Amino acid sequence: MVLDLVARSLALRTRRPVALDGHLHPDFQPVATALREQLRSHPGGAAVAVYWRGRCVVDVWGGCKDAAGTPWTRDTMAPSFSTTKGIAATLMHVLVDRGLLDYDDRVARYWPEFARAGKDAITVRHVLSHQSGLYHIRQMIDRAERMRDWDYMIRAIERTPPIHPPGTRTGYHGLTFGYLVGEIAQRVTGRSFAALVRTEIADPLGCDGLYIGTPDHELHRAATLLWPTRNLMTPRLPVAAGVMHWALREGSPVLQRLLAVGGIELDLASILDALAPRGIGSFDFSAPATLRASIPAANGLFTARSLARTYAALAAGGAIDGVRLLSSATVARASEIQPRAATRAVIPFDMRWRLGYHGVLTTRGVPRQAFGHFGFGGSGAWADPRRDLAVALIVNSGLGTPFGDLRIARIGGAALASVDDPH
Repeated sequence: MVLDLVARSLALRTRRPVALDGHLHPDFQPVATALREQLRSHPGGAAVAVYWRGRCVVDVWGGCKDAAGTPWTRDTMAPSFSTTKGIAATLMHVLVDRGLLDYDDRVARYWPEFARAGKDAITVRHVLSHQSGLYHIRQMIDRAERMRDWDYMIRAIERTPPIHPPGTRTGYHGLTFGYLVGEIAQRVTGRSFAALVRTEIADPLGCDGLYIGTPDHELHRAATLLWPTRNLMTPRLPVAAGVMHWALREGSPVLQRLLAVGGIELDLASILDALAPRGIGSFDFSAPATLRASIPAANGLFTARSLARTYAALAAGGAIDGVRLLSSATVARASEIQPRAATRAVIPFDMRWRLGYHGVLTTRGVPRQAFGHFGFGGSGAWADPRRDLAVALIVNSGLGTPFGDLRIARIGGAALASVDDPH
């Protein structure tokens, strides 16, 4: 009975007409088709941009930016969760390229207070490759709202010992990553992280919407995050957080044994530590107060075309339209797969970590040279230097994993099909 109702609901939604705005090259029609299919099955809106060989070949959008049904427009930006990490990492590579820091320097060289509590051996490379042992935000702060207070978060990190020796374990720094890279960037430049993103990436590339710490006059462009309320398979965020709590308290041993049968070692305690500070279920990532703050692991506000343009520069060896963001040598270092640590925490899979980026999964397989970052809720952006291709998706509705869902995989697969199997 329940399955029948769900099936009928899905059937009704798939018949809903979906209009897209924008433009695309005819060879990239599969990308538009994939976006239409996603908008039929998800409320809210989305935008996709694709660059190929230095040209914007897809720039399309559709759906609604809020629960009132306000149409998504060319200027709409969406909160993009961990997709933010890719932009934060890119800023770090810009600073390395300018000789302001090096990947193998100790963090404490630039941030002396960081050395407290046994952290003196942690390097910039450890931070960028998620091997610093500082993912346990739940043990650092008493409530999620603290994430809006940069100074509080920095002091909390300074007094916290690593949960394991650096380099011995890869543990996804789901929320702390941004404060770590952000404070390093601020220390070596003397400027705020939000200003650095604007002056070192967005302005030189001519990006029309790329913020990590959004100014008041741009907040009207932000889409509101819409959490599912009736989908049995994807509960609201507070419910999801509650399930995570229960799993840790009651179901952890049983669940871990079941997954171990399939060869997956799931550390539920590390997931809770990294992704669920107290109160995260009611923390509003699309609230103006949150968007004004800089949370460089999770609260970037972007257009798809700005994300795609940034990654297009990386795909082309660091430059686009005569503007050089990075040297080709730094792009090569930044995108090199890092040595695997002996064990993993938080994410039990091999993410093929680079320095701040991970490998790319699509419905057309795994392009081996591609790198980028996906986000909770469905967004994502990546570059493929072999194809000189960059792809970006932003959304305002849906749940998934901490590193994206199948929507970005399908958009990526459609882009690869358009390039590899031209009409």
